[in-house]
Amino acid sequence: MLATTPAHALRYVVPTRSLLLRLRCSSSSLAPLSSSEFAAGNTQKVNEEKSIDDGSGKKTAPYYPKRGQTVELVCESLGFKGKGICKVDGTGFVVMCDRALPGERFLGRVTRRKGSYAEVTKIKTLSPHRDLVEAPCEYASYCGGCKTQNLSYEAQLRAKEEQVHELITHVGRFSDNDPSLDTVLKPIVACDIQFHYRNKMEFSFGPQRWLPVEMLHEREDGPMSFALGLHAPGFFDKVLNVDKCLLQSEPGNMVLAAVQDCWRDPQLSLSPYNARSHAGFLKHLMLRTGRNVETGSQELMVNFVTSSYKPELLKPLVDRISSIPQVVSIMNNVNSSVGNTSVGEQEYTLYGKATIEEVLRGLTFQISANSFFQTNTHQAEVLYKLIEECAGLKGDGSEVVLDLFCGTGTIGLTLARRAKHVYGYEVVPQAITDAHKNAQINGIENATFIQGDLNKIGEDFGSNFPKPDIVISDPNRPGMHMKLIKFLLNLKSPRIIYVSCNPATCARDLDYLCHGVEEKNIKGCYKLMSVQPVDMFPHTPHIECVCLLELA
Repeated sequence: MLATTPAHALRYVVPTRSLLLRLRCSSSSLAPLSSSEFAAGNTQKVNEEKSIDDGSGKKTAPYYPKRGQTVELVCESLGFKGKGICKVDGTGFVVMCDRALPGERFLGRVTRRKGSYAEVTKIKTLSPHRDLVEAPCEYASYCGGCKTQNLSYEAQLRAKEEQVHELITHVGRFSDNDPSLDTVLKPIVACDIQFHYRNKMEFSFGPQRWLPVEMLHEREDGPMSFALGLHAPGFFDKVLNVDKCLLQSEPGNMVLAAVQDCWRDPQLSLSPYNARSHAGFLKHLMLRTGRNVETGSQELMVNFVTSSYKPELLKPLVDRISSIPQVVSIMNNVNSSVGNTSVGEQEYTLYGKATIEEVLRGLTFQISANSFFQTNTHQAEVLYKLIEECAGLKGDGSEVVLDLFCGTGTIGLTLARRAKHVYGYEVVPQAITDAHKNAQINGIENATFIQGDLNKIGEDFGSNFPKPDIVISDPNRPGMHMKLIKFLLNLKSPRIIYVSCNPATCARDLDYLCHGVEEKNIKGCYKLMSVQPVDMFPHTPHIECVCLLELA
């Protein structure tokens, strides 16, 4: 799948016929396109740019940095996962660097080379980036969550807009020379709450505190043999101990502090799980905040993920946490497998109720410990309003909506109030169960949710629902499978609203729907009307897009 290819590589591709064949079929059953293969399509052009004329009319060999070499770099923009896209000074060679920010000049050490680009680790900043701000979080330099806290929010928005623009033009093949593109690509919608916006956080327990190299000489307060926090970037078994997180709610931080205060008491025999030896009891602490956007009231669910069911060991923690007023639910998911996932095979209620409530677009949703729900409720209100506006339902109950990748039905149910009927498809059985429950809670009877894998649809797909007036497609990061794209092109619904959390695969799928797939003799039949980026997660590289297509 294209998800195996870093999205930043998309930005430097020369669309040769052979490369387009691989890229444009990457959502089908063909083998994944590797990073080096992807970059290879641009190697010839980049090498020519970097070749140097020695005065005799001959060009020297192209520039390639070696592993371990120190190079001077200038960061030009942000790309995939918030990595800085840089150029080796005087050569034009493309280099990726974590935590490099636009305008920053620095020294970096080459750690690996992949085809026509390399990756480096930053050693020293020579001149800071132009939008430098002080990160309010003490863990921002070491945690993998908020990579751009020290970049002003206005600069973060500009970087995300630029990334969407480049992907739409380079991958989606929507010409920069087309004057209508300025009206199609909308300015990004900012999030007016930049901190404490997440309604779900997952913290991990570990047998040892991880410290970055620059802090090894310092000694933290408390025992070094226990850690509760977030995984160090790139490591599954190293945990950065944190006392609070500025992305979650204040009640969530109260719970985190309470657990930090008492779980390390040796008399409690609460051993942290070791991801390497697979020994230990406590695996994860998951916190979910229900937030009624109409009243502002909060309710908190605490979920301990453990390797076995021993409620007597958790009782001291339950007694301490249940005294926090916002805590209405304490759950225990038991995951006895050696895997370190947060979803348990069994689930037990240790205190209060088994679900919390969330209100979104006037609808009430019940959320269990493992339910999928939009992580930023405040900005989800904005996102869903945009989807409703793009749908443009008449409200007379005459239109049918097909909701692909419907999850727990949140988008479809918000549209059902103005539609004749909504048909939702989702691969996860529990999500379909939750969707039916959410429809029942809200008294919605004109919604049908069906469990099925949209990556494996057959020729009979579509036989159990009428032709829709509007299609909503909200796929996960890999985007849509070629089978589904062919189905949509044959279906010819008047409107498609494509909701994407990955602008790279979004651009690819928009290209398919509008321009077709020449190599497969598939013709596109849609016109791209608008692309609306939405900043759902400030201080992170994630971008959401709402795209409207109309039948041409």
